[in-house]
Amino acid sequence: MSVYMQAVGDFAVKIQFQGSVTPALNRSIQLFSRKLDHAGIYGVVEWVPAYDSITIYYQPKKIRYRELCRELDHVFRIELEEKNIGTRLITIPVVYGGEYGPDLKRVAAVNELSEDGVIALHTQNTYLVYMLGFLPGFPYLGGLDKRIATPRLEAPREKTSAGSVGIAHEQTGVYSLESPGGWNIIGKTPMKLFDFQKEDAFLFRPGDKVQFYQIDECEYKTIKQELADGSFEMGKVISDDKAD
Repeated sequence: MSVYMQAVGDFAVKIQFQGSVTPALNRSIQLFSRKLDHAGIYGVVEWVPAYDSITIYYQPKKIRYRELCRELDHVFRIELEEKNIGTRLITIPVVYGGEYGPDLKRVAAVNELSEDGVIALHTQNTYLVYMLGFLPGFPYLGGLDKRIATPRLEAPREKTSAGSVGIAHEQTGVYSLESPGGWNIIGKTPMKLFDFQKEDAFLFRPGDKVQFYQIDECEYKTIKQELADGSFEMGKVISDDKAD
């Protein structure tokens, strides 16, 4: 796979992966991220995977740009089997429609479907977390059925509550914090996607797979309470399946 490196200001290097944005390309980015873990390059602070790139942040007083580029070139040569990546499958409960999903009717109307039809299509697929962005812990998910793809709202809301599940064009995502937003909100999850008080603050990681399942309002409130008292068991599975 062809890649190229470029400086991003004085403190970062962006590695651009060539090719279309696909699960296979994302797998290559996740594999390189694991290689960085193994390499432990002196002076590197962190790295951020995106759709078709990964940006490495570093301390120029500890390692110079050209030296870092040489080290990164060596990282590509590290032998690491794909099965060592490990893919998490995370299941997310969602109450759809009503006050929890005020745009479900719009998504159904735009796509000439019933509301139940939209829910069925949204819950039947397994989604890939390509990257986190926009808000801390907000997952950009690939794999939405095109039959429920819907343009953003013409006038964004001033407030969209945390946990809101939305659709924007051919993507679906979940708001990790309250925020203005123009996505079509079709439901809401009681799960907390970002918690700065935890050592691992983010529920999702790039490369995770996600499945949504429907719950009712009573179950939503029950799960919310179980999360508050620490008794809720996450539906999280470790898998070594290769990307499609």
